[in-house]
Amino acid sequence: MNDTHDTARQWIAHARDAGVSARLEAIYAGVAREIEARAPACWASGRCCNFDKAGHLLYVTGLEAAYTLVRHAKGGVEAARSGVVTLTQAKRADCPFLIGNTCGVHTIKPLGCRVYFCDRSARVWQEDLTERAMREIRGLHDEAGIEYAYAEWRTLLAMVAAAL
Repeated sequence: MNDTHDTARQWIAHARDAGVSARLEAIYAGVAREIEARAPACWASGRCCNFDKAGHLLYVTGLEAAYTLVRHAKGGVEAARSGVVTLTQAKRADCPFLIGNTCGVHTIKPLGCRVYFCDRSARVWQEDLTERAMREIRGLHDEAGIEYAYAEWRTLLAMVAAAL
């Protein structure tokens, strides 16, 4: 087994750990409260999830990719593995969880998805909120002894899916 699979399996194991998951969910809940207080507009257009058209990439931690896939895989590990790997290998220009104009993993999506809004007024506070929450996520990695990696979403999804 290579180091990549070992690392991805470590992320999967930690994503399945109730304490680690609860801590990540608490960070996400804090982010949600701050976003709710600001009430940015979301047009549910799917534009933010269409990375090539929006001209941006989504970056996440390995733990976040594993968290999303582990929870998504409750419908079946094989389905999660084959679906994500196939969609990623097809080099989709958008998120593999984009269904029409909506997010197929809305409640379990990573930080980058949670704080990004097409609403230009959100840009004033998005960066600060992202940086603060990412420091908390990094702290979770450090405290739990989880290897830290921050990389492009589809790349990490494929890495984790291959280790499921």
